[in-house]
Amino acid sequence: MADSDGEYVEDLSDDDLPTAAPLVSGGRHATRSSGPVKGPGVAARGGEKEGKHGRRRAAWEDIQRSWDTVVEGADGSLSSTVEGLLEAGKRQRLLRDTTPLQRGIIRHLILILDLSFAMTEKDLRPTRYLLTLRNATTFVTEFFEQNPISQLGILGMRDGLAKPISPLSGTPTVHLEALGKLRTQDPQGSPSLQNALEMARASLFHAPSHGTREVLIISGALLSADPGDIHTTISSLVSDRIRVSAIGLAAQVAILSEICTRTKGDYSVAMHEEHFRALFMGVTTPPPTRAKEQNQSSLLMMGFPSRTVAKAPTLLSGVWVDADIEYPSRAIVSSPLPVAELAGGFVGGGGGVGGRGVFFVWVGVS
Repeated sequence: MADSDGEYVEDLSDDDLPTAAPLVSGGRHATRSSGPVKGPGVAARGGEKEGKHGRRRAAWEDIQRSWDTVVEGADGSLSSTVEGLLEAGKRQRLLRDTTPLQRGIIRHLILILDLSFAMTEKDLRPTRYLLTLRNATTFVTEFFEQNPISQLGILGMRDGLAKPISPLSGTPTVHLEALGKLRTQDPQGSPSLQNALEMARASLFHAPSHGTREVLIISGALLSADPGDIHTTISSLVSDRIRVSAIGLAAQVAILSEICTRTKGDYSVAMHEEHFRALFMGVTTPPPTRAKEQNQSSLLMMGFPSRTVAKAPTLLSGVWVDADIEYPSRAIVSSPLPVAELAGGFVGGGGGVGGRGVFFVWVGVS
């Protein structure tokens, strides 16, 4: 044994020594001079890594203590850190999509929320329902920050019916108050995609052609209680050029995938709370416009009046004038704006044209 002491491996601990396979000399098994042999019971533990001197490190030794990086603000709170994280997320979303595309600046979006029994599940904390309302509130604020001249409407799916929550409006306060009232209600019943899409289609019927028509569905259920053939509704959405996107909270649903595919929308399934929020906030970016929409609404017709000098005085509104204001669209002639000095500035007003009285006042500083 004296001549074999030098071959003993001192770096191995008792826990690392093989127990399932004994060390024997000769044969096809290795000897102590060739190193220990690991049996089936001495397989590498999951998540362990090689450390110094061959010692295996457990997975918990490599955990990053993220709470150590949180820095308190000057007032002793963490609000500054949270705001910094939110701003970093916004910058990341802006830098993520750098492809030069033509996007619409006037959007008409209908947000459809699932208010059925499936939203009571707690796989997304605190519940799917409360998390959806929280993200929807943030979405309304972010949507109007990114799209200030757009309009938004909110619908709900409950008890097999589609119920309006807030009308199509450009005022975020209306939507925030309506979402606040939903916190006192409990989700119940089954959703109906067909009823919700038909109501959204009716709401977007009078949307102008130079703006986009979009629908966003937040779905937590794996079923839809429809009164008729939903494929007829899908064909109507395609003919009305309404883009439908969806975010699933449970699993991928075949009918939602078909709706989004045929209407050129996006369909994603949230994996966790942060992913759900990222998908929700991603809709605030306007979608790329289609080729036909670009040709139809590339320019908007606008007219500006021009001042012309008449060869002879003209009688307008009972007053003889030498100069006229002519509008190019319908060749309407109006009298010049009377201007009077007032408190270091000037004020002007206009009268009726063609029997239709229109009065307006504008003030400027001289």
